[in-house]
Amino acid sequence: MTQDRPPASPVDARGRDIDDEVFHVPGQVAGTWRAGDPDRVGGGWRPGDPVAGRQFAKIGDLRLESGEELPGVVVAYETWGRLNAARDNAVLICHALTGDAHVVGPAGPGQLTPGWWDGLIGTGRYVDPADWYVVAANVLGGCQGTTGPSSTAPDGNHWGSRFPAITIRDQVAAEAALATQLTIDRWAAVIGGSMGGMRALEWPLLHPQRVDTAIVLASTGYASAEQIAWCSPQLAAIESDPAWNQGDYYDTSKAPTTGLGIARRIAHVTYRSEYELATRFGRNPQGDGRFAIESYLDHHAGKLARRFDPGSYVTLTRAMNTHDIGRDRGGLTNALQGLESRLVVAAVDSDRLYPSRLSTELIDARIDAGPLHLIKSPYGHDGFLIELDQVGALIAETLNSR
Repeated sequence: MTQDRPPASPVDARGRDIDDEVFHVPGQVAGTWRAGDPDRVGGGWRPGDPVAGRQFAKIGDLRLESGEELPGVVVAYETWGRLNAARDNAVLICHALTGDAHVVGPAGPGQLTPGWWDGLIGTGRYVDPADWYVVAANVLGGCQGTTGPSSTAPDGNHWGSRFPAITIRDQVAAEAALATQLTIDRWAAVIGGSMGGMRALEWPLLHPQRVDTAIVLASTGYASAEQIAWCSPQLAAIESDPAWNQGDYYDTSKAPTTGLGIARRIAHVTYRSEYELATRFGRNPQGDGRFAIESYLDHHAGKLARRFDPGSYVTLTRAMNTHDIGRDRGGLTNALQGLESRLVVAAVDSDRLYPSRLSTELIDARIDAGPLHLIKSPYGHDGFLIELDQVGALIAETLNSR
């Protein structure tokens, strides 16, 4: 791991403090804006809110890996650029657990936060819309316009506890249905980090004729025991919140945001490195008798609770726990040896949640996968988002070498 001391607060490619992305509406408290029904509970986008940059595709009934059918699925997505005449310049970007389709762009009505990978896409940027048709979809089970627990079921009530268990493969199935509607026969690349990297791996395995290149960042071929273990107290925190109500809190007066905040505190520690936390916060106390690191975790807990739905957090976390590309394929190595698409894998050298050894396993299973690309960062797992110059250069080089 690089020993460069991290700045007091990490910034993105445009110099913004990535730990303090808040949306301020004149006359209101920063970060608390919400459109639609002011009495609703739970974060996320709901019908009636400003659409912002979202587009919506009604993909209909979706057959899940479990055999269950999920009716009337809608996928929210954003696009940049245009599909060319040959229809061979499409790129899919897959977001992580609490991300969405808003990869780049400002905050505003209907979109509480700026793009989570701002600076990646744009004129003269690493993925230029003049050359590429970029698509990003809010994942199945999410809370930013795609069908999930907070969505309305056919009977007019929220899905809540009735929303079925889904897998990473189900999420890819929803994205594949979207691609069909967009007349995209084959992706030039499917790109994703963390949970998005899981989908980037599953895409060419489920649809070998529809993916040229899979770019997998800070991810894994299966959920490890430790990753599942870290998820366990997060799920327990939300489901133990008295407001959880077995997942049916949408028509009550309170969402389980206390539990969601605890879950986020646990998760965020795993997203950053021990080195960064030690050098950035140390044991510095605050005037209120608490440590600075505690205030930092409180900040992230509150920010997530304002924009994300606890039901989606539970649904997506359980989906990640099921992730295993070797399931029903004879194991990881056997699955990847049959991969027809090009595979590009990158890991963050200080990642303690998705350590580089898990990325090395992917490379070892594919003789022609090339070297493991190592992102040098003091920030841990979040380095795949923060180190935009390193990651963006790898993506641009991969796209341009097709």
